[in-house]
Amino acid sequence: MAADYEPVIGLEIHVQLATETKMFCACALSFGDEPNVHTCPVCLGHPGTLPTINEQAIRYALMIAAAFECEVASRSVFARKNYFYPDLPKGYQISQYDLPLATGGRLGDVRITRAHLEEDAAKLTHVGESGRIHGSGHSLVDFNRGGTPLVEIVTEPDITSAAQAREWAQLLRATLRQLGVSDVNMEEGSLRVDGNISLRPAGAEELGVKTELKNMNSFRFLERGIEAEIIRQRELLEAGEEVAQETFHFHPEDGTLTPLRSKEYAHDYRYFPEPDLVPVAPTGEMIAEAREALPELPAARRERYLSEVGLSDEAASTLAFQAQYGEYFERALRAAGPDGGASAKTIANWVIGELVASLREAGEEDPLASKATPDSLAALAGLVEGKAISHGSGKQVLAKLVAEGGDPASIVESEGLAQISDAGELEGIVAAAIEAEPEAAEAVKGGNPKAIGRIMGVVMKETKGRADGAEVQRLIREQLGA
Repeated sequence: MAADYEPVIGLEIHVQLATETKMFCACALSFGDEPNVHTCPVCLGHPGTLPTINEQAIRYALMIAAAFECEVASRSVFARKNYFYPDLPKGYQISQYDLPLATGGRLGDVRITRAHLEEDAAKLTHVGESGRIHGSGHSLVDFNRGGTPLVEIVTEPDITSAAQAREWAQLLRATLRQLGVSDVNMEEGSLRVDGNISLRPAGAEELGVKTELKNMNSFRFLERGIEAEIIRQRELLEAGEEVAQETFHFHPEDGTLTPLRSKEYAHDYRYFPEPDLVPVAPTGEMIAEAREALPELPAARRERYLSEVGLSDEAASTLAFQAQYGEYFERALRAAGPDGGASAKTIANWVIGELVASLREAGEEDPLASKATPDSLAALAGLVEGKAISHGSGKQVLAKLVAEGGDPASIVESEGLAQISDAGELEGIVAAAIEAEPEAAEAVKGGNPKAIGRIMGVVMKETKGRADGAEVQRLIREQLGA
C-alpha cells in the first residue's frame, strides 16, 4: 500500500517598499520608465562608491515588524551575499543574515521566522522562442530596479496546502497594503512570493527535502504552482525515487515546472558583514512610533465586523481584506447613522454585491473615486430596506449613480421607480399574471415551487420592477392556495 504524504510549505516574500529613493543611493524608484535611466555609480557597483542607508526604509520595516508582533533587534547588521548573476552588478547583494532587523512574530495561523532588509536585484527579461530561461534567445538587464528597498519575510513551514498558501498570502498583501508601506502589486513585482515545498509521510516529524518555487506573480498562479510541485514530488516518492533540492520556475501558461539550478545553502553565498555600513540600532522611540502608526489591520477589522457589526463571514472577509471597499463601507455606515437608515448588513451586501458589479460593468476599479458616493449608497440601501423601492429598482438607481452621481430619492422620483404601495393594484396585477401563465399556476399548485418564477416574471415586467419580490411571491401563493 502506497504511503500517504503530507505537504509542508513555507513562504519567502519579497516586498518592495514605497520609498522615494533606493535602499543605498539617491536614485528615484520607478516602474515602467525607459530601461537604465535611474542608475548611479553606487547602485551600479562602481569601484570606490559607498552606500548609505535609506531611513524611511528602516521606518517602514519597523512598521512591518510591529504589525507581525516581531521582536526587533537592538542591533542588526547588513551583510554581503555573494553570488554572480547578470542582475547583480556588484557581484553581491547587500542583505541581512546573522542579525536581521526582526525575528519571531505571527500573522494569522502562520508563524514569522524573520523579516529583514535588503536591496533588490535588477530586472532580467528573457527573450527567445520558448520565452523560458533555458530556451533559445537572450536576456536583457534593466538596472532601474536594482537597489530598490526590500523587506524579505520568511515564514515557518506552517502551511499544509496550496489553497492555504494562497489565502495566507492574500491576508499578507491586505495587511501590507493597509500599512501603506508598499503598493504590493504582484503584476508589477512589488510583491513576490516564493514557495518552499516538501513532502513527508503523514504524521512524521522529520521534514522531507524541500524545493523552491519561483515566478508565481498572482495568487492563482501561486496556488497552481505549489499544487503542481506537490504532485511532482508525490509521484517521485511513490515511484521510490528521491527529491533533489532544486529551484524551479513555474510556467502558468501550461502549468509545467522547469528546474533552474540546485538549491543553494547559506554557506554557498559566503556571507560576511558589509564593511561600508554601520549597524542599524533602532531606538525605543522609533519602535514606539512604528507601533503607534499602525492602522486597524485586516485581521482585526474582520474580527470586528464579525463580532461587533454582525456581518457574515464572506462580507467581513471581503471588506476587511479589500481596503478600498472596507473604507467605502465605513463611510457609508457613518452616513447611515446609528438611528434610522439602512442596517450594516444591508449596506455591506450592497457594497460587496451590487456596487462591485456596477463598477466592474462601468470599467471602474476604485469605489472611493466613483460618482456613487458612500453617502448616496447608504441612502439607496435605506430606500430598499424601507421598501420605498424594490431591489430591482435599486439596481437601476445604482447604475445611474455610478454613471452620473446624484441623489437616490430624486432619481427614484424622476424615473418613476417608487414601489407600488397600493395593495389592491398589486393584487390585480398578480391575478392577471396567474391567468397569463396557467401551466405555471398548475405546477405551483402541484408542489413545484420553481414554477413561481414564470409568474413573477410577468408581474415584474408589468410593474417595471417596482413590485416587492417577497410580497409578489406571497400574493401568488395566497391566490393559488399553495
